[in-house]
Amino acid sequence: MNQILVTKKLYITPELKRKKRMYKIRFFLSIFAICLLFSYYIYAEYDKDKSEEVSKQILTQLSLKTNSEDNTVRTLVNDVLIVSLDATVANEIETEQLPIVEEETQTDTDTTEDAYNPEAILKIESIDLEYPVLSKTSEELLKISLNKYWGPGPNEIGNYCIVGHNYKNGKMFGKLSQMNIGDTATLTDMNEKSVIYEVYDKYVVEPTDVACTSQLTSGRRELTLITCTNYGTQRLILKCREI
Repeated sequence: MNQILVTKKLYITPELKRKKRMYKIRFFLSIFAICLLFSYYIYAEYDKDKSEEVSKQILTQLSLKTNSEDNTVRTLVNDVLIVSLDATVANEIETEQLPIVEEETQTDTDTTEDAYNPEAILKIESIDLEYPVLSKTSEELLKISLNKYWGPGPNEIGNYCIVGHNYKNGKMFGKLSQMNIGDTATLTDMNEKSVIYEVYDKYVVEPTDVACTSQLTSGRRELTLITCTNYGTQRLILKCREI
């Protein structure tokens, strides 16, 4: 027994101890790196969700604005603005004695809609997509919603180009690759005019190829949808035409 213990002890050399120590260090570094990457992934998903909440707020505000213009009645009683769904309710409120409310000073603050200046709403039923289209393009705005990349105003003659991120979780233009020729998309402008466009071409180009933004449409309305593909090395293009 003593001989076995002595033999085993003789094999534990300084070089072996150094290798074991390096193995432990590398193991703990690997665990730390995995935790760091996992934390980054969680934060990235949280950031995407938080940014997308802004686009949902814009859609809600646009919806409320439309309903307010179409279905409400505004009545001024004792210097108080009453907003009701129909004239009957407004008349009932008007007959009551309302207390005088002192006017409060309000600070000038932009709503979410004003801050990001949406100019259209894109809806694609086949991939369950509905987002506002912001009038400008930047890295920060692309995190919020779809952006206008090039072209005339929405639903005007010409080629209206929209760009959006290709998220793996399917948000923004994450499901755009699932669209096929013949699928349709609806673009609604701020005047509530909706135009339906049909996909007539689908292809991939290099990032430097901007031929898809051409405004030579023979006097027709066209819609071009653009997103990244192949891990960001190329661009997926869907060309749509008014039907």
